[in-house]
Amino acid sequence: MAMEVRRRVPPPHGSTAPRRQPAAGAGEGERVRVQAGDALPLPIRHTNLIFSALFAASLVYLMRRWREKIRASTPLHVVSLAEIFAICGLVASLIYLLSFFGIAFVQSVVSNSDDEEDFIIDSRHKQARAPLPPPAPAPAPCSLLGSPAAAPEKMPEEDEEIVAAVVSGKIPSYVLETRLGDCRRAAGIRREALRRITGRDMDGLPLDGFDYASILGQCCELPVGYVQLPVGVAGPLLLDGRRLYVPMATTEGCLVASTNRGCKAIAESGGASSVVLKDGMTRAPAVRFPSARRAAELKAFLEDPANFDTLAVVFNR
Repeated sequence: MAMEVRRRVPPPHGSTAPRRQPAAGAGEGERVRVQAGDALPLPIRHTNLIFSALFAASLVYLMRRWREKIRASTPLHVVSLAEIFAICGLVASLIYLLSFFGIAFVQSVVSNSDDEEDFIIDSRHKQARAPLPPPAPAPAPCSLLGSPAAAPEKMPEEDEEIVAAVVSGKIPSYVLETRLGDCRRAAGIRREALRRITGRDMDGLPLDGFDYASILGQCCELPVGYVQLPVGVAGPLLLDGRRLYVPMATTEGCLVASTNRGCKAIAESGGASSVVLKDGMTRAPAVRFPSARRAAELKAFLEDPANFDTLAVVFNR
């Protein structure tokens, strides 16, 4: 059962994938990831088809036999050898079909490595960091991440050589932007190195068409691509005398439509006015009790101002 590394979403049932072999140029510590589907004697789609057909055939046969017994006033507990086989087939196929949706859990047990190994280079391949050099007077546009001293003094010129060095651990992945000065090229090299380390392709994750320099040091590290989301628009929203259109990036059905109806209702009612009372962030502690009675006891305890102040001091540390 194949799995896309990028999104951690299993492909549709019935898909097959060949066993992964160690990629050329991979490090010595690389291990081939075992898939749960590899334990099956047949491809997963064939196994699903066999058990589905067995379930349907056994169920139809037993229903017909039991209907004939009811008409002939034959005791239902008296079964023939064929009916015993049909019952066993029905139970076996039912167990398989019910447990098939938990195959991801089985895969996590069968696997010899953690999921984090699909994304992070093994620390055994990393070299010790050298002392930081003096800061450069004019850093490159992509030198906001990483330590320049962590990479070799001289970077290879060819992308293939850089990928091999990243896979072997000679060049840390996080210094690519610093050394290359090209964020798009650094993301592509990191993506190829990750593909060789994990043995997984990332064909569905787009790479081109994004400004990687704009996210350095702000919202994402070690980029290998970006995810597209559909954007809808709700409005016009009549707020403080202004007609506004609200863009909404979402995959939730009916969210933009319901928001748009709310904007229309507000506009037809004369609009809305707003005022900012306080701009900040709040957080509150959460307490879990084994019973509702214990929770009620805490509520009664907190109604005393002295107790409330004591717990507030503890929680705010």
